[in-house]
Amino acid sequence: MELWLLNTFSTPALATVFIGGIVLFAVAGGLLVRRRMPHTVAGRHNETVGVVLGIYGAIYGIILAFVIVAEWEALGTARNNVATEATQTAEVLRDAAVFPPAQQRAVSSAIGAYVHAIVDKQWPRMREGHPDPNLTNPQVVALYRAFQTYEPTTEAQKAYYAQAVSNLGGVAAARRSRLATSQEQLPVLLTVLVLGGALVIIPLTWVYGIRSIRVQIVFVGAVAALIGVSVLLVLTLDRPFSGDLTIPPTPFKEGILAQFWR
Repeated sequence: MELWLLNTFSTPALATVFIGGIVLFAVAGGLLVRRRMPHTVAGRHNETVGVVLGIYGAIYGIILAFVIVAEWEALGTARNNVATEATQTAEVLRDAAVFPPAQQRAVSSAIGAYVHAIVDKQWPRMREGHPDPNLTNPQVVALYRAFQTYEPTTEAQKAYYAQAVSNLGGVAAARRSRLATSQEQLPVLLTVLVLGGALVIIPLTWVYGIRSIRVQIVFVGAVAALIGVSVLLVLTLDRPFSGDLTIPPTPFKEGILAQFWR
């Protein structure tokens, strides 16, 4: 459901519906409680409710801050990992420039097939949250075979061969990290805390007595809007390869790798 929403609607549309829905729910609930329980308007229990609301708000704010910071850092890590994989793939291609023409073509062909498999086949599956390593396994095997079947002869070829093999190992490691990151999501307990905390704080604002109905609407609506923005941000950052904030495969189409997309 979460992935479908992120991949179907733009962030502004999703924000309008999601945050607007939470605000409407909160305001409607506050007005209903005000009508069914008119004694709350007098604010006789405001001292107790205010203390409880403050404690819950502080705890919930700490949880949200922790989750948002962690998700933001994870997004940056995923973005850097994609750039690293693309950079090391390009380095393998540059290192092969000293090889004989036939070997250069073999390496270039293997890398071209690899980057196309990533962008054309694997990225759409990552966007859906279900990456399939098998979509690029044959290309990785072919790339390794291109080096395993070649024996460098000159000192320059041996030096660049060793460097290319090292970079190739980095490509494989970055690929594993990318696939793992595309499947990661917020732990169930934290998800429950984020969503459950909202379901606790919003009803507490309903029983906080405010004589002016306009002030109460503004108070309840503002709290609900802040919670809605925070929850939506958590859900959006939780999926680095989905939605409008998705990490694009652009690094695999830039620099020396651009030759495979002409």
